[in-house]
Amino acid sequence: MDIINMSTSSYFIITGISDNSLLQCFVFLLVLVIYLITLGGNIIIFLLVCLDHRLHTPMYFFLANLSLLDMSCSTITLHKILTSFMTGDKTVSILSCHVAIFTFLSLTCDELLLLAAMSYDRYVAICKPLHYHLVMNYRCCVLLASLCWAFGFLESIPTFMGVYKLTCYTSNKMDHFFCDIIPVVKLSCSDTSFLQLYILTVGVFICGFTPFVLTFISYIFIISTILSIRSSSGRRKAFYTCSSHLTVVITLYASLVFQYLRPSSSINLSSSKYFSLFNAAAVPILNPLIYSLKNKDVKDAIMRRKILAVK
Repeated sequence: MDIINMSTSSYFIITGISDNSLLQCFVFLLVLVIYLITLGGNIIIFLLVCLDHRLHTPMYFFLANLSLLDMSCSTITLHKILTSFMTGDKTVSILSCHVAIFTFLSLTCDELLLLAAMSYDRYVAICKPLHYHLVMNYRCCVLLASLCWAFGFLESIPTFMGVYKLTCYTSNKMDHFFCDIIPVVKLSCSDTSFLQLYILTVGVFICGFTPFVLTFISYIFIISTILSIRSSSGRRKAFYTCSSHLTVVITLYASLVFQYLRPSSSINLSSSKYFSLFNAAAVPILNPLIYSLKNKDVKDAIMRRKILAVK
């Protein structure tokens, strides 16, 4: 097996989804459509929340932040599929790859924390409705969102430093469609024991498990409160207010579990990248689809914008 010292090789070769030209064309068209819908839908939601005063509520404030995260995650993970197909260039510099890993891990941690903050918002709205505007005031919302963004980036710095120090690789060909932490660690012939331990303890149990527990606890109280409502219409209305958020939470955590929470010996990069593609393409598109198709406030805001545009 050839060992590559990355001091003499300054790039990785991203092999992509497949070498089959017909499959590459299909994947390119599919990813392009999904990316444009994701980008356009999240931009619309973000602008609506910013411009429509009726959407200046805690739930939509967090939704606007979620839209920014989804747009950023989609761009980081899908842009190489699109650019490599159009230009034929599958190379990425080592530094760019390290930065992409850091950014993706940060944004993923940000999203998990933000979903936990949104579950707390739904908990206060359903379980403490009389105190909702007092608890979820503007200052509290900004503080929660700022902590989510800050902690996600701070938590990923040690991982970035660990990846940055890797200098020895068995190959510079990465069997993936973007720079992810698992294929880089798999390729490395440097000592990655500390890096893998940090990823397992901090990345999984703190960045992943902690927001999951917070979200789970919030929904225990939410479901308990909903079940205590006597009228069926009241139960439906209460459940409807958190159904969109719950759908996004379940889909995101399920995709992350299938993608990362498996023994390293059983991870096959060829199959793992398909889970990554689902996580990168399908999950971010849920935000605009669910919150626009199911949400009456968003649809009403779109109609108001259309009426103003016509006038």
